Amino acid sequence: MPNRLAHETSPYLLQHADNPVDWWPWSEEAFEEARRSDRPVLLSVGYSSCHWCHVMAHESFEDEATADFLNAHFVNVKVDREERPDVDAVYMEAVQAATGQGGWPMTVFLTPEAEPFYFGTYFPPAPRHGMPSFRQVLEGVRSAWTDRRDEVAEVAGKIVRDLAGREMSYGGTEAPGEQQLAQALLGLTREYDPQRGGFGGAPKFPPSMVIEFLLRHHARTGAEGALQMAQDTGERMARGGIYDQLGGGFARYSVDRDWVVPHFEKMLYDNALLCRVYAHLWRATGSDLARRVALETADFMVRELRTEQGGFASALDADSDDGTGRHVEGAYYVWTPGQLREALGDDDAELAARYFGVTEEGTFEEGASVLQLPQRDEVFEAGRIASVRQRLLERRASRPAPGRDDKVVAAWNGLAIAALAETGAYFDRPDLVEAAVGAADLLVRVHLDEQARLTRTSKDGRAGANAGVLEDYGDVAEGFLALASVTGEGVWLDFAGFLLDHVLARFVDEESGALHDTAADAERLIRRPQDPTDNAVPSGWSAAAGALLGYAAHTGSEPHRRAAERALGVVKALGPRVPRFIGWGLAVAEALLDGPREVAVVGPSLSDEATKTLHRTALLGTAPGAVVAVGAAESDEFPLLADRPLQQGAPAAYVCRNFTCDAPTTDPERLREALSS
Repeated sequence: MPNRLAHETSPYLLQHADNPVDWWPWSEEAFEEARRSDRPVLLSVGYSSCHWCHVMAHESFEDEATADFLNAHFVNVKVDREERPDVDAVYMEAVQAATGQGGWPMTVFLTPEAEPFYFGTYFPPAPRHGMPSFRQVLEGVRSAWTDRRDEVAEVAGKIVRDLAGREMSYGGTEAPGEQQLAQALLGLTREYDPQRGGFGGAPKFPPSMVIEFLLRHHARTGAEGALQMAQDTGERMARGGIYDQLGGGFARYSVDRDWVVPHFEKMLYDNALLCRVYAHLWRATGSDLARRVALETADFMVRELRTEQGGFASALDADSDDGTGRHVEGAYYVWTPGQLREALGDDDAELAARYFGVTEEGTFEEGASVLQLPQRDEVFEAGRIASVRQRLLERRASRPAPGRDDKVVAAWNGLAIAALAETGAYFDRPDLVEAAVGAADLLVRVHLDEQARLTRTSKDGRAGANAGVLEDYGDVAEGFLALASVTGEGVWLDFAGFLLDHVLARFVDEESGALHDTAADAERLIRRPQDPTDNAVPSGWSAAAGALLGYAAHTGSEPHRRAAERALGVVKALGPRVPRFIGWGLAVAEALLDGPREVAVVGPSLSDEATKTLHRTALLGTAPGAVVAVGAAESDEFPLLADRPLQQGAPAAYVCRNFTCDAPTTDPERLREALSS
């Protein structure tokens, strides 16, 4: 019989709806039941494409004997970390503080007051590698709860006090200047891997936001080293196994330093960020490889992640059926020489093996290889390679596909909207811009209420129950601002403004200018989460700072600009010390130092060819964080268009920054120079 998760919208929670464990969703009712029955709470946090979450579910949560013990002695609460990032952040901070490490699945034992007293991640069904079994852990916690309650209360109280004492001192309200950004670049240079691209050792994560900073820093200062690191990292990732050489799109990370073997799950947020940064890499360098990767990644998102309602699903699983009924990581993506021969015949199989680096020994498990593009002197015939790629893609499509998490997350859709809008505009792909508009329409229809408050998630067009957090407001506003610049539709600027008004009113600390991850009126947890570091996605803090700055450039709003500047105080503190973990914050700081520039393009109509040329030129400018408004002369669609007449009847572009403006120009070449110097 299904448990209480059967009515949830989260695919991860629905995966557990048929467990014999009597799961509760995170709710006040669960904690009331814990108080009523005098039982501790088992909090289990994961997400749908998490490999070890599936393993622990199969080993423990589907096991009748384990479930009977859990149901008798605990109130069991299941949380999708993607749906409730606030709950995840608060307890992950406690896990990391207590154990020095964290990860998912996250397993935390709480008092009925939601105070944590024992932690872990994955627990095996039998003791191994020095780890106790899950059953041993459960029996130990039950024993402590029954026989040593005072000790449990003391530990829980101390943890909560320690967390409260970790209030962040983030370096004041002054934005970083030239010196801090130069120090950040120096820090990145020290951690850069010149042989392989990227930063640090294994596992290696795609540093999309750091690359954005490097591109902006090069655009503003001309620093060749910054551009070189961005280019080389982009090329190494695109040639590696982390990139899907057949279908486009990126896996979550590489388990090795060489980008060869990925952790195969594909996340919307990675692909949105990387699609945009490869488009910007092409904009800066004209690289054919960057262009191809941007377009293939955009096409992957639209083809494999777009939902029926027009939004974008969260992820594709790493695991899939290997054809024998076993769920195996990477089964959908890897190839043996024998499989190449079956699909292509002997001659083309030999060609494909050389081109994609498929060997008899294999680069993955059981003699299989992850497809790459190794650097070779050999020249390959483009038509024959295209045919090989197409036939392999068709053969792969007959394999059992990885599962898809159909949950639509507002923040990640905001990132996808920005990426698809800009990629579509750069490469004359109106279908990609239309896909961005479709996702934006869904967010407005389903995720926004009458007060323009955001809901975090939806599924099948039905809004979830959880309030949006700061990253949702920041990333969706960023997506809407990009859409406004590309489409010339001022309504997207208006919607961004509604969201950012909520940021100012409900997420900003008035005294310090610091930002909180949850709204002032959000559900009270044991601590109000606040994390400014950019990890897999821009932090809510950095995302909001960037959107506030862009909105201020569009509208001249002083409160929005001041809030952005104050928020960037954290980048002044962290940028020189940990630049890899504040990449988007550094990119926003580059935009602030550059102005950012405000570009208004006016013409007789948006369909006029000369106007379209000026508009495209403006979008292709590399000035960090520049905002673009386009419309008919004297239009009230955007504030930047006010008092901007045509020049002798011809379309014109106006470029301003820091309260000074260049002379208007009708010449695309002069506009290009104005936005690249």
